[in-house]
Amino acid sequence: MKTIERSFVRRITRVLIALMLLQLCMPDSARSQQKMPTTVPTPTPKASRLEPPLPISLEQALYLIRSTLLTLNDANRSGNYTVLHDLAAPDFQAQNSAADLGENFSDLRRRNFDLYGAALLAPQFTETPALDQNGLLRLVGYFPTKPQQIKFDLVFQVVGGQWRLIAIAVATPEAAQTAAQ
Repeated sequence: MKTIERSFVRRITRVLIALMLLQLCMPDSARSQQKMPTTVPTPTPKASRLEPPLPISLEQALYLIRSTLLTLNDANRSGNYTVLHDLAAPDFQAQNSAADLGENFSDLRRRNFDLYGAALLAPQFTETPALDQNGLLRLVGYFPTKPQQIKFDLVFQVVGGQWRLIAIAVATPEAAQTAAQ
């Protein structure tokens, strides 16, 4: 398990260094245009009621999405889904064994589909991050990778003060199909 953690830390470190180098190489005009908001913008209020504030910042949402998809990517590459299983919420663990996860994601593993684009690109949300009536956080969107995009539908639950995965769906439609939708 320590080897997997070290590998993950090394990979994240490399990605962060690459992102910093890209930022430094970017002209000042492009850098100023690429600033991301620090929180997800609040939707405009409905005529009859105000929307509640978003439950997490954009940075937190990005972390949850990227860490989940990169953990899934490592599981697919190694064939070992125990870390993904162990980091999930207890309800998820009770419903899905590591073997079940391996079976559920066998198509991605068989195709050697690399989810690494999740570390480099900004996700496009197709739904505003929101809490449901049970306090579950749902993050839905895609990464604009080509030729196939990475669509995700992730649900998180607070367990011991941390957001933990309780549901996951990942699809890889052709980029043109998602753009048409």
